[in-house]
Amino acid sequence: MKAIIVAAGPGSRLNPLTNEMPKCLLEVGGKTILERALEALRENGIEKIAVVRGYCSHLIDYPNITYYENPNYRENNILRSLFYAEGEMNDDFIFAYSDIIYSREIVTRLIESEADIALTVDINWIQTYEGRDLHPISEAELVKVENGKVVKIGKGIVHPEEAHGEFIGLAKFTKSGAEVMRTAYHRVAEEHPAAPFHNAASLEKAYMTDMLQELVDNGSLVQSIDIEGGWMEIDTPQDLERARRLFGA
Repeated sequence: MKAIIVAAGPGSRLNPLTNEMPKCLLEVGGKTILERALEALRENGIEKIAVVRGYCSHLIDYPNITYYENPNYRENNILRSLFYAEGEMNDDFIFAYSDIIYSREIVTRLIESEADIALTVDINWIQTYEGRDLHPISEAELVKVENGKVVKIGKGIVHPEEAHGEFIGLAKFTKSGAEVMRTAYHRVAEEHPAAPFHNAASLEKAYMTDMLQELVDNGSLVQSIDIEGGWMEIDTPQDLERARRLFGA
């Protein structure tokens, strides 16, 4: 099992704290956000970890990590960033956003899933938006699930009242699941590279959730791995303040 962490974006909502560093290097309780992610993965025996860098890439420099560069991070988005590390998708892997803090138990739950494609979904998600006015519910990557299967996912796609939960930015692909995603990505890139792609203006601007919806629409089984809290997204100064209250400055 490998892991690919996408850490290419500038994190502009956290300016001025991110004026000169990626947000994954902000400290929470004496450790950077990225260090906490690496610990959760390694405590589950995942030693082969790749990080896709972009903004201030030279500052992300932890040992025993394979690095990939996204030089066009200002023009593209998360999905394209992930595919700079496509060479790592030749086996089972964990995909992760770089601005989330999560426990090792959440990673364990994901690894234990037998599904070829599995998403970690917080069914207690509504509580995380209480008092979170800088990151409104309209920006949550909500998930609609039927019989344990994801049927709809994305920002502004799933109405809060029909949401099973929120995708936290942590997913697992088996070798077979990864191949399905790679095939779909290259098909779209060849046939409709500049056309709208689900909720994005184009494939280049797509989020990970746009690709997941593509897989669902084409018949792939995407399983929801339900959790109840135990994680945090750090996207705004409000989020960072809350995390530091919980973990210590």
